[in-house]
Amino acid sequence: MLAKVALIDPDLTLDLPPQVTATTGLDALTQLIEPYVSVRANAMTDLFCIEGMKRVSRALRVAYREGRNREARASMAFASLLGGLALANAGLGVVHGFAAPLGGMLDAPHGALCAAVLPHGMRMNIRALRERAPESEALRRYGHVARILTDNLHAEPEDGVTWVTALCRDLSISPLCAHGLEATQIQALVEKAANANSMKGNPIVLTSGELSEIAERALRAG
Repeated sequence: MLAKVALIDPDLTLDLPPQVTATTGLDALTQLIEPYVSVRANAMTDLFCIEGMKRVSRALRVAYREGRNREARASMAFASLLGGLALANAGLGVVHGFAAPLGGMLDAPHGALCAAVLPHGMRMNIRALRERAPESEALRRYGHVARILTDNLHAEPEDGVTWVTALCRDLSISPLCAHGLEATQIQALVEKAANANSMKGNPIVLTSGELSEIAERALRAG
């Protein structure tokens, strides 16, 4: 499963439909944010994540609206590659912790599942860090994520959540109920997510109640 060579050709993405562009692009963003705040983050992966987040912040909306914009496609392709390099070396977190079991429960693309969970996972991580680890490096890193995404030097961690939420709205991301998840499945989902391998990289251990809240918000959020 470890490639010897990866050929990254943005021209192959020029005809991607807008919704595939949106969901795969948000998966790429998730794979840049989660390694950056991971407990396994390091100096090398930080470089990948920071550059990748800058590119997504500028290019994803353009690629979504102008599918044949080569500059935007090239920037997203490179950001996606950087995310792959980052996650392979620093791990992921709560969003992929949910996406793994959701992929087995629903007939839905992986990127769409990540996109539906991303803002809610970010919000809960930040809240939990503020409550239980206010001096943590991860909370500082969420602030840096917010400043990169918003291009505002004074942005706070929560501003990053607001930016991602607006991006998901602009890209018409569907909630999990649109992919077939039902409220009666949340308990089983939370149990599986808590034990998912990706959860080991999350910057703080979330309680079952916090995981349930993420799932419930992702279930219905528009």
